[in-house]
Amino acid sequence: MKRTIYDADHESFRASVREFLERSVIPNVEEHAANKALPREFWLEAGKQGFLGLSIPEEYGGAGADDYRFNAVLFEELNKVNAALGSCTGIHADITAPYLVELGTEEQKQKWLPGVAAGEILLAIGMTEPSGGSDLAGLKSTAVRDGDQWVINGSKTFITNGYSADLVITAVRTSPEKGARGITLFAIPADAEGFSRGRKLDKVGQDESDTAELFFENVRLGDDHIVGDLDGGFIHMMQKLPQERLGCAISNVAHAKQILIETLQYAKDRKAFGQGIGSFQHNKFLLAELFTQIEVTESYIDQCVIAHDKGELTPIDAAKAKWWSSQVQNDVLDHCVQLHGGYGFMNEYRVARAWRDARVSKIWAGSNEIMKELIGRDLGL
Repeated sequence: MKRTIYDADHESFRASVREFLERSVIPNVEEHAANKALPREFWLEAGKQGFLGLSIPEEYGGAGADDYRFNAVLFEELNKVNAALGSCTGIHADITAPYLVELGTEEQKQKWLPGVAAGEILLAIGMTEPSGGSDLAGLKSTAVRDGDQWVINGSKTFITNGYSADLVITAVRTSPEKGARGITLFAIPADAEGFSRGRKLDKVGQDESDTAELFFENVRLGDDHIVGDLDGGFIHMMQKLPQERLGCAISNVAHAKQILIETLQYAKDRKAFGQGIGSFQHNKFLLAELFTQIEVTESYIDQCVIAHDKGELTPIDAAKAKWWSSQVQNDVLDHCVQLHGGYGFMNEYRVARAWRDARVSKIWAGSNEIMKELIGRDLGL
């Protein structure tokens, strides 16, 4: 079925993204995986092309696109290369940057956004802690007022871009007695005294993504580093989660769809018992099912993108998109591995790495179980 979500401008933008990836990224993906990080050259080149500032107003060095479909195109193309490329770029440009754009003071915007758009200031977001993942209201990192400064102590883990980030938007508890209503967001520079990083975490997949533990030991910052409202951090995070989950859904479908297309070609080329393995009825029926699952899911995600662009995407619909797309992605890629046989278990094959990369999508941005809980509550259960 022909997709109707994009117009000629979006497709022209897609062509420029693809040209950038073919020229500057795809030849270097093995090096990225070996180094467990995207090099600064990637960020600077992506910034030069205007890909990191789509949602940043022009007066701060961004594109000021004001059309989320451009974001969707970008993440579709990134995830065709690999999932880590999409997740790292998404954390920087699609998840963290909007906190500064929408909640930052004029001084903060002028100080940080031009560098963010240019790829000179790499962003990460510090939510998850060692003691709890999806339970954002239960975080233990604290900021205590000391005169005209705040003293921040605590730690974060599983932080994408954490090892190389220059600025981390970090959730800490400022009013313990208020529970979820006592959390504040701070923009913590990586060069702040008392800020340190742990090792690059050794993950099952997404080798290209630098993921780290972060530690704060008596980090002192003033009110000028508070992002948004004092004690309003939990609400701010809840307001931003629908876009994060939509971005995950876009990435999930694009990633799985690309590997499925490649698997279809493999099934045509790979011979067994004198014929292409795709011609066996079981495999033929299976591929028919997988392509249908992807296209139906893609159609729902397209409608979510349109709704979000109009400011109408609900947290519940975003939760549906996130959990369903991540489940479909993992199911599809598992079948793709099976169709590749023994080769599907070899890391030199893209399908094997994609299969590993996809597993975390059922965990991050709120686990699938949490998504179902939200949907169930909305049903009155």
